[in-house]
Amino acid sequence: MLDRRLLAWAVVAVATTGCGGARAAGVGVGAAPDSTYDLVIANGRVVDGAGNAWFNGDVAIRGDRIARIVRRGQQAPLMARRTIDATGMVVAPGFIDIQAGGNYVSGDGRDVSKVTQGITTEIFGEAYTGAPISDLSLVDMTPAGAQTARRFMGPHGFDAWLRAMESHGISPNVGSFVGASTLRSYGMGMHMGAAPPAAMDSMRAAMRRAMEDGAFGLGSALIYPPGNYASTEELIELARAMSPYGGIYITHMRSEADQVLEGMDEALRIGKESGVPVEIYHLKAAGVRNWSKARAMLAKIDSARATGFDVQANMYPYTAGGTGLAACLPPFASADGKLMANLADDAARARIRAEVAHPTSFWESLCEQATPEGVLITGLRNPANQKWSGHRLSEIAAGMNKDWLDTVMDLLRAEQGNIGTIYFLMSEDNVRLFLQQPWMKIGTDAGGSDPDSTRSLVHPRSYGTYPRILGRYVRDERLISLEDAVRKMTSAVAERLLISDRGVLRPGMYADVVVFDPRRVRDNSTYERPLQLSTGVQTVLVNGVEVVRDGRHTGAKPGRVVRGSAWHPQGI
Repeated sequence: MLDRRLLAWAVVAVATTGCGGARAAGVGVGAAPDSTYDLVIANGRVVDGAGNAWFNGDVAIRGDRIARIVRRGQQAPLMARRTIDATGMVVAPGFIDIQAGGNYVSGDGRDVSKVTQGITTEIFGEAYTGAPISDLSLVDMTPAGAQTARRFMGPHGFDAWLRAMESHGISPNVGSFVGASTLRSYGMGMHMGAAPPAAMDSMRAAMRRAMEDGAFGLGSALIYPPGNYASTEELIELARAMSPYGGIYITHMRSEADQVLEGMDEALRIGKESGVPVEIYHLKAAGVRNWSKARAMLAKIDSARATGFDVQANMYPYTAGGTGLAACLPPFASADGKLMANLADDAARARIRAEVAHPTSFWESLCEQATPEGVLITGLRNPANQKWSGHRLSEIAAGMNKDWLDTVMDLLRAEQGNIGTIYFLMSEDNVRLFLQQPWMKIGTDAGGSDPDSTRSLVHPRSYGTYPRILGRYVRDERLISLEDAVRKMTSAVAERLLISDRGVLRPGMYADVVVFDPRRVRDNSTYERPLQLSTGVQTVLVNGVEVVRDGRHTGAKPGRVVRGSAWHPQGI
């Protein structure tokens, strides 16, 4: 069977050079020079995304594709129905977020805080995805959650979930890994312990079907239940199931703190024994006592790559992470979906307290790593607790006259377990060090947010990840070059995921384009006041349609599904 990527390039060649199409795609080629284009972005500083030096030029778009790119002065001005004057601006490929949060089967598909950063493609899959779904998956869901999830049951539920996002209407493109926690729930629900052979068979089969539906690989998060109930051996078996499809194992490691090096060893073992590449989510050394391990972490990756093993990583440019407050409790507290029941039971709370004081198995409490002073509570819905939103755990504990652990358990119980939390864990020196690595890519580890309707605080990475790099680390500190930063945001991700038609500015590629002012681009979101859009991103196109114009969202939702190279359309 003809390889789909070769077929895609063949179609591009015909579309851009005619049936005799032997010319290579590149600057100055594409549609005939006398064609009229739908849009020309003129007089910009073109950064192609591949890492090449910028040049002054024009980018012409017809329909949903880039039709032609010319250098300034190469020929007469290109004719177009509409022209954007990009004088003084950078014209780059749209940014591809390799670690997006959430999904868009309902709610606001505009993704305002993300597309206004220049993000045109969101890649989901850390731990959880909307599919695959089994009867076991439904047991611990809320009634509303189960009603939505049932839409994605069946052998091609993963495909149905992807299509549902596109049908709902979305501004960015979307694609996904398969959430390893979702697979675990598919076969085991919220039960702890080793998966028996029958459960493993069903999980492997679901993994294979998801790859055929267009997944990019397997995405784990091994600090959260039920993901941390899976053994190394179980993950190896799931990764083996996707190996023939060219999938990647991408992981939030079992430890990013005291055993971060051991966590890396586990990730490498999973990749080597299953025969798949490894990508590490949001590489970090968490906790002050672990900051000195950063260079050993880099050496471990570089050494593995020197032996021929493909391991890479991605990151966000902040010294704090963000997740739920339940990440401070031992894994057994959530087993069998009984977190709320355990928090209401004195004996279970005593067992949780004993495990925190004297762990009987390996796990890491983010509250202990950050210390209560470094734990910021971002959102509380219970009226009795709302006064504590935006306060540190140490302040809340003092105000409640409790120790930090009782405070955590009482808040979780009152809020039914859903409490957004920011953990200050990392070193700025390490952020700068990691950002310079050639195999590093950029992701937000965040969902989108609308500042006009969001009521709780969020992590500033939802609003500022990419402008923060372009403004602070490229322009102000000159830590990395403009071309390398854009490459880490675009083609490096596309190449990693084998997305052949996005991530660089070339004739024939989809017209995902961002235009930004290199002098003004900056993040405005802070931990205390996060709901502030970035500035300096003037225009964003997704599939040739403007989703951002003059720095404001247009309301357009032209996003499409992007899929892994193993995608096998149903019925073909």
